[in-house]
This record gives sequence, C-alpha cells and structure tokens, in this order.
Amino acid sequence: MNRNLDIGLLRAFAAVAGTRSMTTAADRLGLTQGAVSQQVKRLEETLDCVLFDRARRGLKLTASGDQMLGHAKRLLAMNDEILQDMAGPAIDGKVRLGIPFDLVSTYLPLVFEGFAEANPRIEVSLNCATSKMLLAGLRDGSVDVALVEEPLGESKGECLAVERLLWIGSRNGTAHRKRPLPLSIVSETCAFRDPIVEALEARDIPWRSVFEYGTLEATMTTVRSDLAVTAFLASFIPEDMEVLGRDSGLPELPNFTINLYESNIEPNPAARQVADYLRESMIGQNRRSA
Repeated sequence: MNRNLDIGLLRAFAAVAGTRSMTTAADRLGLTQGAVSQQVKRLEETLDCVLFDRARRGLKLTASGDQMLGHAKRLLAMNDEILQDMAGPAIDGKVRLGIPFDLVSTYLPLVFEGFAEANPRIEVSLNCATSKMLLAGLRDGSVDVALVEEPLGESKGECLAVERLLWIGSRNGTAHRKRPLPLSIVSETCAFRDPIVEALEARDIPWRSVFEYGTLEATMTTVRSDLAVTAFLASFIPEDMEVLGRDSGLPELPNFTINLYESNIEPNPAARQVADYLRESMIGQNRRSA
C-alpha cells in the first residue's frame, strides 16, 4: 500500500531544522509551538524514525534527520514551483522597503524568511532610517512600502501593532538616577525623541544628550556602558537591557503604533505583494502572542 508524505509536515520539519527551535519555527510558519511539535512528531511516525535529538541542549538533527532534510527541501521547492506555475505569471519588480533601525534585527528575519522563496522575481532593497525620514521618502517616491513608528492616534497609516514605549538602561546601572538625565537617541529625527523630551519636561526633569547622531549599535553601546538611558518599544527590547519602571523616577511614556504605509506616487503589484506579506506576518504574530 502506497503512503503519501504531507507537504505541511515537511514544511514544519524544514523550518525547525533551519532554526533549531520549535518556537522560532512556529513564528515563521504562523502556527503555535504545540502545532509544530505535533507536525514533526507525525512526520517521524510516518517515516518510522527519529529526526531530532532532543536530549541535548537545543535541537540537533539525527543522521536520519540530516538525510531527510535534503529530500524535504527538494519536495518543498517542487511543490512551490508547481503552485507558482499553475497560478499564472509570477509578480516581478523592485520594491524599496523602509524599516526603522530598531525593528530590523529582531523583526525582519522572521517576516521575510519565506518571502524570497514565495516571490523569487521580486527584488527587495532595504532602506533603514528613522520613521520621520521614511515618511519623507514615501512622499518623494524614494520608498515604496514602509513600517513607521508613530504615537498612538496620530497616524494615517494602517495600524499593525500597538506597543508600549519603555525606558531601558544597563542592568544594575545608575545612569537613570543622574541629573541632568543622560539620554541617548539614534537621531534627532527619531520618532521617540519628542515624546521623551515632552515627558521629561512635564516632570521638570533636566536632561542632556549623550549621543544623538549615529547608528543604533552605537546608541545601545552607550546604554550598555551605563553612560545613558534610552527608550524602546516593549517587544524589541534587547535581552541584556533592564526595563526602568516607575521606581526609577522616570515619567511614563506614551504608547506607539507600528503602521504600514504604501506610496501613492507609483503603486505597483510588487509593492502591494510586499505590503500584504508584512500585514499578514505581523497580524499573525500578534494573534499568537495575544
């Protein structure tokens, strides 16, 4: 009796093998961790072999798993190719995507893990800048699609997520106690700068700029060195940073939204495809974390 392999099980297996993490694979597939774990288990039962060594720290492919990964990649590539051919001509074009500095390293890999495979003829070029600069790029046509951080209620874009803006500092640091408060911000055009300054001035807390022109990495170095404090959206705070709560003496900061914008100057199918992928990925991620 012939047996059939389930493409969904193969896709789950390949995602776990590529990330060595059930949780990360679940994020990329838009599923729960439990669902992905069950899919891998079902595939192992179908093949009557163990694909992952779960006894060690993290997941590691067994010899059978390593052998199966090559087969899975070929079958998935053939499956996707057939679907694309039968669906009609693939969308092609170039898209200039704008994303703020702080969203790139933590969010972009999850969003675009499968985009290139699903849309091989769309060329995406990345423009990292502050939200204000990205809005200007949308207006002048230098950016096609952008994710923009804006205070809650002040946007004309499509809201994909609402985030708390939180103070952060070095673990066990003392910079937040100093007056004037040492403040590190990536750029003068940073979307967080004005709300931060307004909150400090409303509480009569004097402040001084430690770093205001440069890269996100340089800004975070000043914070890690306890030379200054800064503010980040809650979901994107680095693990080695400490959230400074009410007992820090710092004022509460407003909520922000992550908004999706598309340029109206020269809309094209490729840009719409990127926007749709961003929308579906972020909304799906928010549902899983709710």
